[in-house]
Amino acid sequence: MSIAVAVSKHGKIVVAADTQSNFGDRKVLRANHRSAKIMKVGASYLALTGWGIYENILADYLSKAGAPRLRNETEVFTFFVRFWRQLHKKYSFVNDQADADDKTPFADLDASFLVVNRSGIFHVSGNMSVTQFNEYYAIGSGGSYALGALHALYNQDLEAEEIARGACIAATNFDIYCGGELDLYHIRGGAA
Repeated sequence: MSIAVAVSKHGKIVVAADTQSNFGDRKVLRANHRSAKIMKVGASYLALTGWGIYENILADYLSKAGAPRLRNETEVFTFFVRFWRQLHKKYSFVNDQADADDKTPFADLDASFLVVNRSGIFHVSGNMSVTQFNEYYAIGSGGSYALGALHALYNQDLEAEEIARGACIAATNFDIYCGGELDLYHIRGGAA
């Protein structure tokens, strides 16, 4: 449960995410805890939504594996395939939770990720498919609200940071699982 957005405009890319933590239907007060949903991975930023334990697992995995190159869809996909293998090999408490109605033959990370760097914005879906976006994308429980805001704001005379903030604010205003302060990072590169 979260909101994470990335916007590329005028040669700048911004990634932003909320900092609220939820435990089931309970949220943690801002003064008591702040969740960092964006992590620096080499030259990239990785935003994650879904199970909070991914923050712990990714930090542990990356401390041993080192920072991968994430410059294109193939490199992002390769990283997540390696990560998936280690999830099942090293972290034995990871459980595949296939939906009984889901007939997909593919893996389910049960989380979504944004990889953002000078090369662009990459979305990694729960089934590990990787899609590059030229202008913007949003993930998390507030993603639908944020995507609507991104669509409405993108062609206005606004900078990437203003658009990203507006999308996160829309999500935090309408999705009960989004909130807290915003973490926001700038990257040079992206759509002109």
